Amino acid sequence: MSRPHLLIGLLLICLLGLPGEAYAQFFPFGGIPEDALEDGEEEDELVTDRDSFTPATSVVGYRRTIIESAYSFIDNRHVAETHSVPEMVTRYGLSENIELRIGWNWEVGGASNPITGNVSEDEESDLTPESKILYGAKFFLTDQQDWIPESSFILQGFTPTSGDINDSNLSATYVSGWTLSNGWTWDSALRYSTGSEKEDHFNVWAPSTVIKIPIWEHWSAHAEYFGVFSEGREQASTQHFFSPGLHYTMTPNFEIGVRVGWGLNEQAPNFFSNAGIGWRF
Repeated sequence: MSRPHLLIGLLLICLLGLPGEAYAQFFPFGGIPEDALEDGEEEDELVTDRDSFTPATSVVGYRRTIIESAYSFIDNRHVAETHSVPEMVTRYGLSENIELRIGWNWEVGGASNPITGNVSEDEESDLTPESKILYGAKFFLTDQQDWIPESSFILQGFTPTSGDINDSNLSATYVSGWTLSNGWTWDSALRYSTGSEKEDHFNVWAPSTVIKIPIWEHWSAHAEYFGVFSEGREQASTQHFFSPGLHYTMTPNFEIGVRVGWGLNEQAPNFFSNAGIGWRF
């Protein structure tokens, strides 16, 4: 079974496996849910998945849409730098607990984005411009209650649309976290994905943890660790990163943010930077 067909099958299993009451909750027919915002109630500020390597624990909300886009510059150690744009993801709320996701990205430079688990040490290497489409869904799992964290699960597929690559890959991410009494947020995630490089096929594991801190009205900052580890790759790779970021919420539905990061070991890139936006409507 091909990986895109595997992704579709897993999505159907998740949906068809829901009990009747849960299915009715995930797919309300007609109207806004009873717990929708009442007149005069303050709307929660937008939280995007692109704010950090660790995605948000929340989903977009019933019949809401979030568009996220960014540009990344990656300073590789042994090959030319990598440019990645527009890193676009459109997220649509199918229900209060499920969102659909579709996006597209284009890369050019000396190596693929490090989250793919690919590490090139050939100084003559040059990445042919390549692009890919992503598709999938995000499922909200639990609300925060005492020591039970707020959590979500993301299932996505990636299929090339141009370039030398021709393999589709699958990614699954579990993310959970708590909002602390002082307003800080602590989220952690574990991401699994399939990867490939020419004839080499392997698995990639990427754990991450981030602390997000409100610093002024509409401003927040974060500090994050994440790692990317290949499994079953012909040339094994291990990469560690430290990444701080700063975000400004211009309105409850529009935010801009920047984050930078440093590789902490030889196989990781020297440095990366990312700037982007999120818009909810």
